[in-house]
Amino acid sequence: MDIILKYFPDITEKQKLQFEMLFDLYKDWNEKINLISRKDFDSLYEKHILHSLAIAKFIQFKNGTKVLDIGTGGGFPGIPLAILFPNATFTLCDSIAKKINVAENISETIGLRNTDFVIGRVEQLREKFHFIVSRAVAPAEQLYRWTQSYIDDDDFNSRSNGWLFLKGGDLKDELKAVKQLNRKLYVEEYLLSTWFTEEFFETKKLVYIY
Repeated sequence: MDIILKYFPDITEKQKLQFEMLFDLYKDWNEKINLISRKDFDSLYEKHILHSLAIAKFIQFKNGTKVLDIGTGGGFPGIPLAILFPNATFTLCDSIAKKINVAENISETIGLRNTDFVIGRVEQLREKFHFIVSRAVAPAEQLYRWTQSYIDDDDFNSRSNGWLFLKGGDLKDELKAVKQLNRKLYVEEYLLSTWFTEEFFETKKLVYIY
């Protein structure tokens, strides 16, 4: 929990409590459903929660922002972002029902009121969102194909509406493929080590497509 306060010292007491509750909740669920690698679980706050919050170092979602989290699994990055931005709304989507059920249970237990949940393939949605987020679920090209018609025209944040993907490694070919799909797109990469000093983040990146 200290690592969250290190980078987000201004969170409210309510947010602090919500973040604190996540450890025991995920530990309990992880013993029933393998959501997070057991060897990584002790690094939950660094490798999953703080990693999710890297998006918040890039953009502060304004009130009324609608965000879609594709392939959320047990709720990453959607739940940590929903805690940090209580006046934005987050739709968490995954095709695996038991994972969405966990995310929904955890969201309800910590008192989130700005999340909703979809069991199914993202291509089946018929809504519009200001931002679409994901954490290493599929190649950026595929994520773009699935959701290219989902971006809302209502643009009021400090960054243009678009896609925010948390990824790692060499992304040159993957992002080139995105540009080939739509040459009007702008594609930017940001090193998470710009914001976080821990070794884990040295190879991690945020991809912004708009």
